[in-house]
Amino acid sequence: MSNHSDSQLTDRRHLLKSTAFTAAATAAGVAATMTPQPLARAEETRKRNGRVRQSIVHWCYGSSPEKWSVEKTCQVGRELGYQSVELVSFDAFPTLKKYDMTCAIVGARINPGPGFMRGFNNPNFHPMVIAATKEAIEAAAANGFPNVIAFTGFSAIDPANPAGPQLSLAEGADNCVRGFKEVMALAEAKGVNVCLEMLNSRDGSGAMLGHPGYQGDHTDYCAEIIRRVGSPRMKLLFDIYHVQIMDGDVIRRIRQHHEIIGHVHTAGNPGRGELDAKQEINYPAVIQALVDVGYQGFVGQEFIPTRDVYTGLKEAFEICDV
Repeated sequence: MSNHSDSQLTDRRHLLKSTAFTAAATAAGVAATMTPQPLARAEETRKRNGRVRQSIVHWCYGSSPEKWSVEKTCQVGRELGYQSVELVSFDAFPTLKKYDMTCAIVGARINPGPGFMRGFNNPNFHPMVIAATKEAIEAAAANGFPNVIAFTGFSAIDPANPAGPQLSLAEGADNCVRGFKEVMALAEAKGVNVCLEMLNSRDGSGAMLGHPGYQGDHTDYCAEIIRRVGSPRMKLLFDIYHVQIMDGDVIRRIRQHHEIIGHVHTAGNPGRGELDAKQEINYPAVIQALVDVGYQGFVGQEFIPTRDVYTGLKEAFEICDV
């Protein structure tokens, strides 16, 4: 009996020691996981799918009431998981490099601007827009950036007189094809895409919500121009917001034109605000459609903030991280 009791006592002591050790180890593990990490925010620990490369279109946030600088945009972008800040001035490129950010699409320096008014559809502007686009291609190539933006321009021969003589759709398309062919040899040699953007002409309320008078206001029209140019470096800037307003049927259009889509922009409709439940576009489904067709380019967040900019960009990133 005494031997049996001694054995039980020994076993009990081992059990107590083992239990105490396990409890201490568990407590230490919990404490370690609860230790705050410097500069870490809750959203940074969220697992990202990483199938979609995302970009911030700087003009929306640089012109917002908070007036973010390129530097702040890069800092926030890095924190939230963005890889690019786009459509910045050439002199901002070193700031992007400082934060290991790319510029997903480069703007041509059109003077007088804005570029979407004076584009490739008007031969009067060809010397200016061709030279500016070539300059942008050189700058993009020198910095390892993939795309340069381009526009058809307005239908009015004189954009300052929108009610004056107009270019027909056929004339505008022919002029675009001729003008783009002047820059394609350089784009191909430098490995840079020239992306023609389709814009909506329906919303005339101002504040960059729409562009009444813009000739390339339908997806199929822009796609036809691109295919006629016949270069692997001539692409479509598929702006989901503008496509929704003018054409709708967004997912089917992605499937139809996926081989020429070189860049993508987002915004909520109506109003060009955040990608939240107050607008009509089903962004998770649309972005999933891009993934499904094998799209490898960037998705640029181009919504105009109506509330806290940081929160809006965080939410947009997560919505598009399908």
